[in-house]
Amino acid sequence: MSAVAAQSGAGTLRAELCTEEREFTALAPAWERLYRRCSAATPFQSHAWLHSWWMSYGTPGRLRLTLVRDNDGELRAAAPLMRTGGLLPRLVPLGGAISDYSDVLLDDDHADSAAATLTQTLWSAARTALIDIREVRPGSAVEQVYAHWPGPRLQTPDSVCLELPASPLNELLTRMPPGRARRVQSKIRKLTELGIEHRFVHPEEVPSTIRTLLDLHRLQWQHRKVTPEHLKPRFHDHLTRSLVPLVRSGDAVVTEFRAGTDVLAVDVTLLARRLAGNYLYGAHPRLREWKADIATMLLHACASRVSQADRQILSLLRGTEPYKFRWRPDTVINQHLLLARRRTAPLLSAVACEAYARARARELVRGRKGAVAVTN
Repeated sequence: MSAVAAQSGAGTLRAELCTEEREFTALAPAWERLYRRCSAATPFQSHAWLHSWWMSYGTPGRLRLTLVRDNDGELRAAAPLMRTGGLLPRLVPLGGAISDYSDVLLDDDHADSAAATLTQTLWSAARTALIDIREVRPGSAVEQVYAHWPGPRLQTPDSVCLELPASPLNELLTRMPPGRARRVQSKIRKLTELGIEHRFVHPEEVPSTIRTLLDLHRLQWQHRKVTPEHLKPRFHDHLTRSLVPLVRSGDAVVTEFRAGTDVLAVDVTLLARRLAGNYLYGAHPRLREWKADIATMLLHACASRVSQADRQILSLLRGTEPYKFRWRPDTVINQHLLLARRRTAPLLSAVACEAYARARARELVRGRKGAVAVTN
């Protein structure tokens, strides 16, 4: 692990650069403690998720973890990044496209000094590569780095997330017109009539349950457009490897839906201090044949679980699928943060143009989906 010169205002913090996978592995206990001390963190910033992602998707030699420690060696900040090559050299977050939120970790009790030190260290890294952080949820820790940044910077809209209050389903129904709320209540009664019950899976059951989830996911999307990555062995390996510790630590819940002895659906929900997020599910086509409302089934089970904690938000995560709008969710737009120095400012302009084109394409798609949602 190589040291990087950085001074904090109090002179008590130092920064390091981790580029070796074995050192990343050894960081697990310290990373976990920092993760617990960062109130803005989501499971996408946990060591379990990021290290597993690196094992499945990382490229040797490109790991760039920026770590900030105090005099006792305790982690006070961490930026999980990697370097990408090509014509536009960038430092981008670990987690890639399969992570709905990107962020850094800052110890809440040392946030100002840790953010300042982390910013100074990333400023040094930006001499040769643009820092390019997508899918930043409003209120994320990395916004403090953006605020401290002394050079060229740019913030543009990224993906849309839809969010609900973390409330029991009967409270969520009050967001709907009365007629629609009655129809949802009827759909819940239908699930009971069909004998569909749910249970939360124990950590040791996760590997076999994830195999079932992905089998159901493949079957559910048969003959329709599916996210290709969800069908790949590396995604299966990552999901299984990360979810076992996340379920054990209470940062994820895997829910199994059964009718008798048959598993008809499996859902993965990730749990952060402030929010819960529906990440991925798989459902047997038989449920549609039975006219069971899958979205209501999943949300009913999830809302009953998350409303028992102090979480404020039930996120439907990225995507504007029409079925989500029936609940009248709030729209929250992730941000795309770009940080540069004078030397790398031309890269910022190039990536900004790319981001603008991507945003325009999303607006067109969102407009079409919104029109469908209104007509339905």
